[in-house]
Amino acid sequence: MIERYTREEMARVWEEKNKMRKWLEIEILVCEAYNRMGLLSEEGLKRIKERASFSLEEVKEREKITRHDVAAFVDVVTKNLGDEGRFIHLGLTSSDILDTAFSLQLLEASDIILKDIKELMEVLKEKAFEYKDLVVMGRTHGVHAEPVTLGMKMALWYDEMRRNRGRMERAKEEVRVGKISGAVGTYAHIDPFIENYVCERLGLKPCRVSSQIIQRDIHAYYMSTLAVIAGTIEKIALEIRNLQRTEVLEVEEPFSKGQKGSSAMPHKRNPILSENLCGLSRIVRGNLIGALENIALWHERDISHSSVERVIFPDSTILIDFMLNRLRGILGNLKVNRDRIERNLWLTKGLFFSQKLLTELVKRGLQRDQAYRMVQKVAMRCWDEDLDFRKEVLKSEEIKRIIPGEELKKLFDLSVFTKHIDYIFQRVFSE
Repeated sequence: MIERYTREEMARVWEEKNKMRKWLEIEILVCEAYNRMGLLSEEGLKRIKERASFSLEEVKEREKITRHDVAAFVDVVTKNLGDEGRFIHLGLTSSDILDTAFSLQLLEASDIILKDIKELMEVLKEKAFEYKDLVVMGRTHGVHAEPVTLGMKMALWYDEMRRNRGRMERAKEEVRVGKISGAVGTYAHIDPFIENYVCERLGLKPCRVSSQIIQRDIHAYYMSTLAVIAGTIEKIALEIRNLQRTEVLEVEEPFSKGQKGSSAMPHKRNPILSENLCGLSRIVRGNLIGALENIALWHERDISHSSVERVIFPDSTILIDFMLNRLRGILGNLKVNRDRIERNLWLTKGLFFSQKLLTELVKRGLQRDQAYRMVQKVAMRCWDEDLDFRKEVLKSEEIKRIIPGEELKKLFDLSVFTKHIDYIFQRVFSE
């Protein structure tokens, strides 16, 4: 199976009904606080808890009249409450309910994303150890550089995803805030006790200071974390795409039975899953701009941020959930072409030993530039004439005057590139 993903879990976080359930929970907790203050009787609180309810359809119908979602919600909830209904939304402003509920939704979304990251890291760790000693050509600027191992590539991705896990945990704590402080945050019509009580019951921290809203730098930080995660996903997906190019073909995405790579060319097996991830990452990063623009609002607030957030946060969290699961499926079923890896490794006939030779010459007393030019002269001839670097070095009297032939031969040993892989893995996976 390529991926384990159902959009329902994350989609439920952003359903209107889930949002309004949270609104009702907050409103009832405010009533509980009024009860603790002696302003609402036990009987009245009991009746509110028994009778306060809503239907999404009824709220939507009422909103056609009120043109205000929270006002419509309050009207529907209070219609069957009688005298006790006056305590619903008493002293509050809409953003007290909206922003506090929004924080709860973001916490739910965070838990799903953190679970996804954990599962992806498990696959990365498994694959890193599976291919820990599989030597592959490392490339810089797209050009052959020196060997690494395929497992080391995956260890690097694992370590980056661990940093993303830490970022996501911090972003989750950043949005763990609530606000029940009234129209412009002054508590003019509501006691601070109520905010403290409600937030404690919800597992939130009260804002130290707010205007009519929780400040949007908090949400921009959260969105920036999603954007960085998307960047890591794209980084991995782009590497898979490059390694699947026909000229390279060291790894391949899973290609399922019956799948068609092209409507016109039956031979095609395209890296469409990874390409898809690269495209989706652009959407998440683009959504960050909207979150950053939401930080600056008129005076104590305007409503320009609201329409943006109704799009970018559901979309981005759903996308990140999908992308993490898709990437886990790709990596878990990645096809590794060992023969092609070996062929590519020796494509330049050992030119990647040039730095080892340079280093040895310097150790034996040559100035670095002199040694560099000596090795480069042989290397460029091998490059231009498609010659074997080891053989040409062993023919060089200039080099052999400094390093005897038998000692020269010992320099051409792949183990120099892998001798510290265990050390790297110990550092990465020591947790």
